[in-house]
Amino acid sequence: MADQIKPTLHSARITLRDATPLDVQARFALGNTPEIHAMFGADPKAVRDITSEAAEAWVQSHIDDAHAWIIEANGALIGGLRLHSINYSDKRAQIAIGILDAGALGQGFGTEAMQVLAAHAFDTMGLHRLGCRVLDFNERAIAAYQKVGFVVEGRERESALIAREWFDDLILGLLDRDLRRAK
Repeated sequence: MADQIKPTLHSARITLRDATPLDVQARFALGNTPEIHAMFGADPKAVRDITSEAAEAWVQSHIDDAHAWIIEANGALIGGLRLHSINYSDKRAQIAIGILDAGALGQGFGTEAMQVLAAHAFDTMGLHRLGCRVLDFNERAIAAYQKVGFVVEGRERESALIAREWFDDLILGLLDRDLRRAK
């Protein structure tokens, strides 16, 4: 399947949309919360304040990627979501999400965003499988993925070195039929 123009996707509470240069200030305002970045695999003690250049680069990476969206809730940017490693022959891709607004955590926005993107991946893009990896201590993310229908398929032992300590990654997968069962 050839790449198409990035669609805007909606659910009851969130919008997945293309990034624009106007998002730079909103991304900058969210900053870099050490506790949030630790869930992505960063050493929380090494997380630095965001710069305007870093905010601009983050937004530009979403503009440049045909499969990356801004997650917007209540009219505000709260994070980003993307499909990557897309393999149309095998009808599969990887999914990655980052909720960057600490005030938006625990409200189900990430789960809802993944449900919307998974439906798009399966119904519009014709994919059969989505995969992801998540640090085994990121219980909030694991619970969100499982609410969508992802199944833990394995564990990659000591795959992430964070602050001189090894952590495992869980490997999760979602088949098109799993999403339909989870609804």
